[in-house]
Amino acid sequence: MAKGKDVRVRVILECTSCVRNGVNKESPGISRYITQKNRHNTSSRLELRKFCHYCHKHTIHGEIKK
Repeated sequence: MAKGKDVRVRVILECTSCVRNGVNKESPGISRYITQKNRHNTSSRLELRKFCHYCHKHTIHGEIKK
């Protein structure tokens, strides 16, 4: 039986360029993805290149707190 916290946790990835530039009046929001990571293998914050529907290009999406 596993003790303590779960190994795999759910994380939310948010577009860093949308957050940095602020949300334009044309774009309705900020691009977010939900994924999982292994807490033991990846202890630091996760950053992946994903497609942002509001920037219309691939940007870096970083992990945020829930």
